Amino acid sequence: MSAEKLRVVAIGVEAFDQALQDTGTPFVRLDWKPPASGDTDLVGALFEIDTACIDENGQSLVDKANRAVFDRILKGQPTLRRVLPAHQCIEGMTRTTILHAGPPIEWRDMCGPMKGAFLGAIRYEGLAGTDEEAAEMMASGKITYGPNHARNAVGPMTGMISYSMPVFVVENETFGNKAYCTINEGIGKVMRFGANGPEVIERLRWLEKEVAPTLDEAVRSMGGVNLKNIIAQSLAMGDEMHQRNVAASLNFYKAIAGPLHDALKGRENGTKVAAFVGSGNEQFFLNLAMAASKAIMDPCRDVPHSTVITAMSRNGVNFGITVSGLGQQWFQAPCLKPEALYFPGFSERDANPDMGDSAIVECIGIGGFAMGSAPAVVRFVGAGGLADAQRYTNSMGEITVGQNPALAMPNMDFAGVPTAIDIRKVVATGILPVINTGVAHREPGIGQVGAGIVNPPMTIMEDAVRAFAEKYAK
Repeated sequence: MSAEKLRVVAIGVEAFDQALQDTGTPFVRLDWKPPASGDTDLVGALFEIDTACIDENGQSLVDKANRAVFDRILKGQPTLRRVLPAHQCIEGMTRTTILHAGPPIEWRDMCGPMKGAFLGAIRYEGLAGTDEEAAEMMASGKITYGPNHARNAVGPMTGMISYSMPVFVVENETFGNKAYCTINEGIGKVMRFGANGPEVIERLRWLEKEVAPTLDEAVRSMGGVNLKNIIAQSLAMGDEMHQRNVAASLNFYKAIAGPLHDALKGRENGTKVAAFVGSGNEQFFLNLAMAASKAIMDPCRDVPHSTVITAMSRNGVNFGITVSGLGQQWFQAPCLKPEALYFPGFSERDANPDMGDSAIVECIGIGGFAMGSAPAVVRFVGAGGLADAQRYTNSMGEITVGQNPALAMPNMDFAGVPTAIDIRKVVATGILPVINTGVAHREPGIGQVGAGIVNPPMTIMEDAVRAFAEKYAK
């Protein structure tokens, strides 16, 4: 009787591998860990969701709802329609209304850059002449403030939107909803990083008086600009639309160049406006990508039984998410600092915790989720080499509902971007969404000091799973 060769699959503690190696025993290591890192309460919540949320045919109501949300994302058609002052299009805006990035937060709890941006926005609106006067207005309750997301809007970093600020008006043609985002200010000392000096306010007024009206005229003359096409084309050119928007900004300018130049005829400083839109601001398209993503994700809210994340956002203190089947409830925990590369002269000690609404782009599958298709951004955000970036993208496929074939990644064999983040899969696998981000200095007025990648805190995913089980599986 011949002895059969021992065949071993190694699972669990890697120290066991050494004994197999020492005895010359061939083995295969299975990369496995228990669901939810072995937390029995969370495993129980996931089990309850899977077993209680079923229809009369024994099919998962959660899977059906998530597929419906995924289909809504795929069907979304974001089109830039107008460029208007916020008060003309965002419901409820008054002269003393200011919107900000992230989940709700009180004035006393805000980080330095957020406070600096609020003071600047108040002065920009002519409500106060000094920072001291502006701070008194905030402390005394004379300013109404709240999250952009509550008004169908988004904003990068501090995310300021005030009464007079011009915003892109992006319509989701499929579902008829609109989303809003300010015009990207460019680089240097800018309000989105907390700066609020005279040059910052002067640039904002130039955007309001010169850039926005000509952009609006150009866009109206075209009947709108299809942003989804630009995103798809730019993915194929190496952008991921969060940290890298070089191709997207140029593609947008190419789309509107003729009408924009017609709108600029006879205007003073028309060359300056054209240069700003066309070549003077490589991040110009970021805000358009954010508004497009918001327009796509808003119809995905409030779908019963869906565990898909509809928004991820940070206010420089807390990171928050909302989940489709849980409505507008925010799940929050303290923001993490990005793993970043810092500009010369700066280090992690200078960094503010993560900030901004821009993680809305990862919700539709671009940004960090598409990093494998954007080789030029990899080193900029400190993600290692191209193979590392592709691993990031592949891992995002493990926590999403599916791939979006309309947003193909050439470097990933033309696979669609991983789309629709499922909190069940995040908690079960322990894999967190990866977000590309800029890093603001913790003090207002200094600006961007680096760029990198960041994850949400796992606790907010776990809290959302528990809340979902409580609502749907009890």
